[in-house]
Amino acid sequence: MTNEREKWARIRILMVAGLFSCAFVAVAVRTFSLQVLQHEHLVKMAERQHQRTVPLTPARGGIYDRSGASLAVSLEMDSLYAEPRRIKNPETVAAILAPLLDISEQELLRKLSSDRGFIWIERQISPETAARIRQMKLTGIGFAKESKRFYPNYEVAAHVLGFTGLDPEGLEGLERRYDSTILGKGGYLVTERDALGRDVAVKSAVVTDASPGKNLILTLDKNIQYLAEKELTKAVQSSGAKSGMVIVAEPATGKILAMANYPTFNPNSYNQYQPFQLRNRAVADSFEPGSTLKIFLLAAALEEKIVSPQNSINCENGRYSFGGRIIRDDHPKGRLTVAEVLKYSSNIGSAKIGLKLGDDRLHRYLTSFGFGQKTGIDLPGEVSGSLRPVNRWYGSDIATISFGQGISVSALQLVAATSAVANGGTLMKPYLVERITDTNGQTIQSFSPQALRRIVSPSTAASVTRMMEGVVAAGGTGTNAALEEIKVAGKTGTAQKADSHGKGYSSTRRTASFIGFVPSDKPLMTILVVIDEPRTSPYGGVVAAPVFREVAINSLCYLKAISGSSHGSAEVCAPVKKAAQVKGSEETAQPVIPRAAGITLVDTDTDRGPVSVLLMPDFTGMSMRRVLQVMEKHQLNIQVRGNGRVVEQHPQPGQKIQGSDGVWVRLAPAT
Repeated sequence: MTNEREKWARIRILMVAGLFSCAFVAVAVRTFSLQVLQHEHLVKMAERQHQRTVPLTPARGGIYDRSGASLAVSLEMDSLYAEPRRIKNPETVAAILAPLLDISEQELLRKLSSDRGFIWIERQISPETAARIRQMKLTGIGFAKESKRFYPNYEVAAHVLGFTGLDPEGLEGLERRYDSTILGKGGYLVTERDALGRDVAVKSAVVTDASPGKNLILTLDKNIQYLAEKELTKAVQSSGAKSGMVIVAEPATGKILAMANYPTFNPNSYNQYQPFQLRNRAVADSFEPGSTLKIFLLAAALEEKIVSPQNSINCENGRYSFGGRIIRDDHPKGRLTVAEVLKYSSNIGSAKIGLKLGDDRLHRYLTSFGFGQKTGIDLPGEVSGSLRPVNRWYGSDIATISFGQGISVSALQLVAATSAVANGGTLMKPYLVERITDTNGQTIQSFSPQALRRIVSPSTAASVTRMMEGVVAAGGTGTNAALEEIKVAGKTGTAQKADSHGKGYSSTRRTASFIGFVPSDKPLMTILVVIDEPRTSPYGGVVAAPVFREVAINSLCYLKAISGSSHGSAEVCAPVKKAAQVKGSEETAQPVIPRAAGITLVDTDTDRGPVSVLLMPDFTGMSMRRVLQVMEKHQLNIQVRGNGRVVEQHPQPGQKIQGSDGVWVRLAPAT
């Protein structure tokens, strides 16, 4: 009996020991799971319960022209925040900060009196304002570093670059097209929460896993861009036109060297402009090309051996009836050779050549030249223009399309198609971004010229080029585009605009244009000028050709200075160099970008009482970031050259800055 009792006692002990062992193993396994296997996950859950992250604006990569000049940069700015629960006297703090931040005291007091543990007061304030607030050492007021987009050249290339929002998300231009590439990874501010999830305090450290985005190196040349914008602005304003465009491209590669629009805008303050001023017309607008389309009509006819340059065509003394429509020439002629049809821009001669070529072939060649389809340039908002299918051509369409009516094109399409004639017959894809680099300047991705297709033979392209040279020669419609000692191939265009109140064309509204390439024997640039609704004269040879001439000669002289090109003699470039010297630039072939128009200087010799003048700041020893901050504060638009710290500037510190001065600083690496 005793043995039996002892036996069951041992069994019970073993059972209890087993239960405890199982419980211990279960606890150990659970502990291992919580402390080892699920450690990171549980820590993050705890942080989400006890902390809140406030995202900070990430830094965007830079955008540079082909020589490395800065077009868009990111500046590190101070953003002001408050911890209302730590502020004992919000009325006093509001009264102190409101005048500095240009915020109403009532609005600021409302923010500071809230029950929140964290609130933004003002994002991206000026360095001077931040310094003054820091000196006050206000309890519950703090700063976080954020990135702000800045465009140091103001209006230059504004439509190409685009702009960003406060986020900063790219909203237009390259900023939008390459947003995911340029946009970096933002850091964030960490706030502590109490048991109820309310913000209590801001941790002293900002999480530093932020990283800047990639950089864009463009095909664009800042100086050629400035030249194009300057001449375009002058032409639009002097002709009383509605708007205008200029595109400069390398015909052999498709690289875009300049893309100018007028009216323009300052991307640093884009929200102060109307939508029509922000639109990149060179990409987003289409228009009837008018007589510039005759270039491609003749290229097709020559390639198909329908005509030769010497063939004679009866131009009916300026009046020709076809398909129920009367076709007229502004300058009536009798018989003209094919070359003279282009030289004198005969609509009747062009219509007859188009009839010989036929609907199908004309449509096929226009499509091959890229009309009616997007070029594929790396910019948002591109239009394809309008080229109707052949089965929708009726009556006189073949004749009118032959001289550029009944078809719409974009400025970019026209440049690409003309460049195909200039380079010997190959259509190249236009592009703006040449390389993408990381923060160390190492190339991550590069873009090469892309040939889309051969359209005409080199001999056909050469024949069309010689005929285009005749347009600029004496007696042609484009003599205002001629350059001394440099061959120019070009074509004028004057197109009626559709009547906005009904069918047909307006009797007063015109689009005047000129397109060509220089030097015509070895083309370096294709240049298109479009002036929309000029009031002084409707003809492209009058209002657009002079812009072509000025952009061409200035750009050729500039290119000679940097590449040793043999084009353009010293006599031809002498006026350009003299103008640059007058502006005060030591680099005489390099144009100087003027100051922002927002600064007005008043003559101190007048009797209008006390006046304020702008004095040149002392930039000596400043970094580029500090220079850009000072520029923004004073609304200066100066040229920044080089990298490193400022070693030279013009004018000297303290001098009055006059409207015609060349304002620049030169930076160099520390030695």
